[in-house]
Amino acid sequence: MASGSRCLSRSNALQSGMTAPLVRSCAFLLVASACCGVVPSSFAGTFSVTPVRIFMTPRDRAIAVTLINEGDSEIALQAEINTWSQKPDGTDELVPTEDMVLSPPIIKLAAKARQVVRLASLKPPDPNRQLTYRLIVTEVPEALKPSGATIDVQVTLSLSMPVFITPPVAKREMDCRVQNFSAGEIVCRNTGSAYAQVRELRLTRSDQLLARFEGGAYILPGASKTLKAPPAGVAASGPAKLTVMFDDGKAEAFDVSLP
Repeated sequence: MASGSRCLSRSNALQSGMTAPLVRSCAFLLVASACCGVVPSSFAGTFSVTPVRIFMTPRDRAIAVTLINEGDSEIALQAEINTWSQKPDGTDELVPTEDMVLSPPIIKLAAKARQVVRLASLKPPDPNRQLTYRLIVTEVPEALKPSGATIDVQVTLSLSMPVFITPPVAKREMDCRVQNFSAGEIVCRNTGSAYAQVRELRLTRSDQLLARFEGGAYILPGASKTLKAPPAGVAASGPAKLTVMFDDGKAEAFDVSLP
């Protein structure tokens, strides 16, 4: 079972938080252009992937993923699967794995073409805990010849999609508190057996909004993360309510105290 019918392409990837490799490549090219005569010859063709988040049950042995070339020239794409975990402080850790395979792992797409590939799970599912992975699809750059005194470099795009294999009993267990109100620091910890994604956080007292966070922060089981919720103003010490909204539309409220 897959969730998420929206595609992710270069045009909307900038707002998704999934284009760090592209941003770093662009920064490198700007510095290199000024110092070493390196010129970005072209940006690779635009492609998209759907779904942008992949949800599977332990009964699902494979799932369909659609790759679409939205550009005007042929492109080659390469897929990599990583186990996805987080350190206790919420820092992501990705490790290449053979738990899952994408068939075929390298795809050539003609202009405006699309192809459906299969993402298959090879590891026996955990009956009690969610398994989390990242499917990373990267454009394979073309070999470019030097042009005069400059070096031609092609900037390619990588997209990273989360993959969740979730047994029925797995669920998130969240605990959130105010760590430092003046600094806008809210700490949320997930002690459950499934991921949590915080979409919005509201700190209130009666009808007054004290602080707010908006984003899409993933917190995997066993991890905690400090979320930035800038204060709306000065607030006296005392009780307050912290309401956390998740990606599934559900919300959870915590009674907290401001120092």
